[in-house]
Amino acid sequence: MALTVSSLQDYLGKDADALLSYTAKGFKKEQLHLPGPDFVDRILVGSDRKPAVLRNFQQILNTGRLAGTGYVSILPVDQGIEHSAGASFAPNPIYFDGENIVKLAIDGGCNAVASTLGVLGSVCRKYAHRIPFLLKLNHNEFLSYPNKYDQIMFAQVEQAFEMGAVAVGATIYFGSAESDRQIVEVSRAFYRAHELGMLTVLWCYLRNSAFKTPEKDYHLAADLTGQANHLGVTI
Repeated sequence: MALTVSSLQDYLGKDADALLSYTAKGFKKEQLHLPGPDFVDRILVGSDRKPAVLRNFQQILNTGRLAGTGYVSILPVDQGIEHSAGASFAPNPIYFDGENIVKLAIDGGCNAVASTLGVLGSVCRKYAHRIPFLLKLNHNEFLSYPNKYDQIMFAQVEQAFEMGAVAVGATIYFGSAESDRQIVEVSRAFYRAHELGMLTVLWCYLRNSAFKTPEKDYHLAADLTGQANHLGVTI
């Protein structure tokens, strides 16, 4: 079904008017690289990205119920690593089985599914050709006490490539005591991913006790091929 303003209003319900009529005040529209079905041709073709990276980017844009709009909806689930499966799935135990995470993304019409090496690796032969995979390479580790703001590499770029993933992602805790190491690790990993033709997504968080922030957790996800959006529904 083609995505129309009317169908968007139905999806958004009572929030439709506020969201669809919102006008940003910080930047002029003309200064932004807006999403669109031609985003790869309009913005990225002149970059240094390999043709395989552009192809994989376009595959994500052409998948799911938002295909052809330039917008993406990616299901991200750090199952069993950064957020314990018990904390995440106790109300819905079927998601202890990683296959159901991928099936949910397909049934929901997502452009891609983002998860861990264990989840995606266990079902790659069954699903990698049905929905784009985005493998998260690093995760915070909350078993140690006291907890610390660090991201540890749990997967290799080559593993993502071998399972058929079209993209890899990683988190950096900017401002944390370990951020220098994280920046170097992620930079090297993303360089290798681009060599292999995979898209790269960077999740950015400010983590430092000196920062005075509201209780809300503000964060950004930046795709290193050019897009940047608020992480939650889209990447």
